Amino acid sequence: MKKIAFSLLLSLFLLNSGWSQEENVAAIFSNALNSEIAYENLGILCEIAEGRISGSPAAAAAVEFTRQIMENMDVDSVYLQEVMVPNWKRGEPEAARIISRFSGNTDLNVIALGLSVGTGPSGLSAGVIEVQSLQELERLGYENVEGKIVFFNRPFDQTHYNTFAGYSGAVDQRVHGPARAADLGAVAAVVRSVTTACHDYPHTGVTRFREDDENIPAFAVSPVGADILSRNLLIDPELRLYLMNTSYRLPDVLSYNVIGEIRGRVYPEQIITVGGHLDSWDNSQGAHDDGAGCMQSIDVLRIFNELEIRPKRTIRAVMFMDEEIMQRGGRKYALDAFEKNERHYFAIESDRGAFTPGGFSIDASDERVKAIQTLLPYFTPYGIHEIAEGYSGVDIQFLKDYFDMALAGLVTDTQRYFDLHHAATDTFDKVNRREMQLGTAAMTSLIYLIDHLDLLDP
Repeated sequence: MKKIAFSLLLSLFLLNSGWSQEENVAAIFSNALNSEIAYENLGILCEIAEGRISGSPAAAAAVEFTRQIMENMDVDSVYLQEVMVPNWKRGEPEAARIISRFSGNTDLNVIALGLSVGTGPSGLSAGVIEVQSLQELERLGYENVEGKIVFFNRPFDQTHYNTFAGYSGAVDQRVHGPARAADLGAVAAVVRSVTTACHDYPHTGVTRFREDDENIPAFAVSPVGADILSRNLLIDPELRLYLMNTSYRLPDVLSYNVIGEIRGRVYPEQIITVGGHLDSWDNSQGAHDDGAGCMQSIDVLRIFNELEIRPKRTIRAVMFMDEEIMQRGGRKYALDAFEKNERHYFAIESDRGAFTPGGFSIDASDERVKAIQTLLPYFTPYGIHEIAEGYSGVDIQFLKDYFDMALAGLVTDTQRYFDLHHAATDTFDKVNRREMQLGTAAMTSLIYLIDHLDLLDP
């Protein structure tokens, strides 16, 4: 404890003595790496608000917890922003069973996809048709799909170093597959979990149905279960699959984005946003996705305060609600900002897990990307080696609809992220404090430098 206190005093001295930007960045990293506050808060969030899907009591508890954290900090304002969110319920634990005349009955681990309708408590049973793509499904046509369960079994492409590329190449089956199957007369859809892992945990996620159509139950099956089902289909193409879930959707309910601010001393009307999404899927603690991003964003405010950095512009930490299903929190934040005629200068999001940061992905004009890239030498001593044009984040992307500004995403080591993503394995014990705090320091430093150097001025 004495060591941490000494480090904080040293960092405070550096930032108040007119030292260079390099030394101030060093002070920010020192403060972050010697603090356990955000990590401890993440542990509490995962314990008291596990499974905080939008519209749930756990989501409401998370709103109150994060509001209290920021109200207990020395920030200028903390407030809730109302947003109506979807209210989907999973219902009873799901079940799936292969029924084969050759191999007998085999249970599979499945989970309903977000927004799926239910089979009802009695379940359903039908033959199975396996496909590798949406295009293959379309070629089969109504006559071959009607009355069947469609099994989407294209695996995550493991050859990509950047696992987000592998995810993008497989997730269309989950997002759009069940609706396409319904159009062709299928009675249900089962999707291979979109994951780098080879375990027996199913990974959920949202699927998109047409509001005015009759929809079908949709499931994810674990990677192990997908392989078992595929092998059984080779042996017995006439096997049947039993599925049961009792999912349903209720009317939208009121929830909140949670916002805390440090007011700018020179340009208070110009806003820099840092955020993560507070909701998680209901089958996990949501530690990496995205409790860690929320705690990192709040910790940016803590570091600014503890080091007595009074920013030129207003720094706003936003805990977005409903990223996982409809992105209502991000949409509402951007629309309200536009309607209030706010001026947004820069935004950064952390939603790639609390793993070791490797850089930043910038969504901006070429001129602004190049301006931010000039900051890279400040970060190379801390293992951050890339600032490149690319995608920023799901929640802050809506700011682009209304503002000409630069957006950024914190880029982390992606190798483990999709082992945990949307699965019961995304738990607090999988988070490393140092890796998490390196990400916090990186975001804080980027915000400090962009603000201090007026880097994005016209």
